[in-house]
Order: sequence, then structure tokens, then C-alpha cells
Amino acid sequence: MPEGPLLRKFHLLTSPFVGQVVAKVGGSSRKINVNDLNALRLQDSQVHGKNLYLAFVAAEGALGPTVEETVLQKEAACGAAQGRQEQVCPPQTCPQEEELQELQHSSSEAPDAAGSPGSWLRFHFGLFGSIRANEFSRANKANKRGDWKDPAPRLVLHFESGGFLAFYNCRMQWCSSPRADPASDILSVEFHRGRALNALGAPDPICYTLLDQRYFSGLGNIIKNEILYLAKIHPLTQGSLLALSDRERLLDCAVQFSSDWLSSKLRGKGLHPQIYRKEQCPLGHAVMKGSLGPSGGFKRLTWWCPQCQPEVLPRDGELSPVT
Repeated sequence: MPEGPLLRKFHLLTSPFVGQVVAKVGGSSRKINVNDLNALRLQDSQVHGKNLYLAFVAAEGALGPTVEETVLQKEAACGAAQGRQEQVCPPQTCPQEEELQELQHSSSEAPDAAGSPGSWLRFHFGLFGSIRANEFSRANKANKRGDWKDPAPRLVLHFESGGFLAFYNCRMQWCSSPRADPASDILSVEFHRGRALNALGAPDPICYTLLDQRYFSGLGNIIKNEILYLAKIHPLTQGSLLALSDRERLLDCAVQFSSDWLSSKLRGKGLHPQIYRKEQCPLGHAVMKGSLGPSGGFKRLTWWCPQCQPEVLPRDGELSPVT
């Protein structure tokens, strides 16, 4: 799923449309009534962690439903959406099971629906989720049936200026305000380093803690794998066994890697991972792969080099979490 750096790019794509009025809408979403967005003004765009939030208000003098009608329509749409599961991916793509589990997990943390003018529309993107400005996504290969079918956007917003935004493979839900804690966002200037260091010292496998969005909002599976390799830390090492200097180095890698990835995205360059989905590390060692995650939680594919990232054994004869 798109991680923090890519969400920042999505924010830059939507920002030029802030202040403009929606002239026409389209899309395949069944989670919301897309027609509710007609004649509304895009008031604000914000990114928090792995979520994009767009604020809409009634446009003065614009033709469209009244305030009361808009409220009733959104409340009806939210009620009708309950009890049915929105399709997460386009017909021609099928995300891995771990990605589906994360998207389902995110729905349990979704903000409560609120259908009032000035409300925010929350976007959580699935595997291959994206935003296009003034262009539609085109198929770059045939699907499993051999068809060259273009992806279907979940939402298309056409603005009075003539431009448009197309949203792909995303879950949308109305909320009263962005649910965010800038202190946990690794790309925020308000990121709380001390709180993150304390979290990394928990007696849990470090790869579990890194994906805890309460402390590392926007940090996803790619970043997790890459920074553990850069810091030379085994993914199942208990955080409580790491020296403060090791945790500080890991945190430095998290912030630097995320910032570098964002810079590459803004320059139109791709990511060149060192360990993620690799069979060998940069030094030529064989890489191990496993699905790791807490008991009762979803598992994430993890790659590590046993030679570059040696196991740290627990003290006092405790059993190692490494299996």
C-alpha cells in the first residue's frame, strides 16, 4: 500500500485544486454517494500518515443541493453503505493477502461518518492505489484474462477550471475532521523523536513496533524492511535488547529513508530497494523471507540478511521470538 512519501506526493497533486468548485463527478465507488460532491468547493487538502483528507464546503452561489439536502444525502449514503463491503481492488488486479488484511484493519480505525458541509473525505489507498491529475490511468499490461482494460477510477472530480482529479483503488469515508497526530508522522516537522525512541524499546520484535501507526504514522512495509537492513538489525530482535544508540540509528534511518524516498518521488525517480523483495543483499549474501506479525494480527512479508542483520539473543535464558 502507498506509504507516507507517496501520500505526500498525492497531497501535492490535489493542492492546486483547493478553492475550486466541483462541476461534475464520476467514479465507481459504492461506499459513498459521489453525487454529494457536486457543486461543493474543495476547501483543504491534508495528509496524515497513510491517509489523505479532503475538506469540502458548500460553494456560495453554486447550483446544487441545499445544505439540508446535502446532510440528508450523506447520512443516507453512509447508512446504505453499512453492511456491504466495497471492492478493494480493480477487477484486473488482485492484491496480496497481507495487503487485504491491512486494508481491512484500517477500516476498523476509520473515523466516524459525518455528513455536514465542511466535512472531510478520508482516503485510504489499497495496493496500486493512486491519484492522477488531469489524466487517467492506462493499462500497462494485460490482465489475467488477457484484456488490456484501463483501471476504473473510484472517484473523478471535474472542476470548473476544466481540470480533474481521478482516484484509484481507495476506500473513502466521510469524517468530521482528520484523525491525526503530527507527533507520530515520520515526515512531519512535529515528529516526536523521544516518544518514538521509547516505543522502539518495547519488549516486542522490532519489526512489529515499526508498523505501529500510533508511533510511526506513514511507515509501511517497504520502509520497515529497508531501514532494518540499513541499521543492520534483525527484524525479530526485541526492542528492549537494543542499545539506545542502536535505536537512535534505526530512527535516523527511518526519517532519512522516508525523506529521500519523498525527494525521489518529487523528481519522478523510482525507488531502488536494497533488501525489499530481493534474493541477495547488496553484499551478495542470500536473503531470507518470512511472514512476520504479532499473534492475532496481520502478517507482513519481511526480508532480511542473516549475515548483515545478526540475531540478538534475549538475556536470562528467555526464548527468542525468532522461529
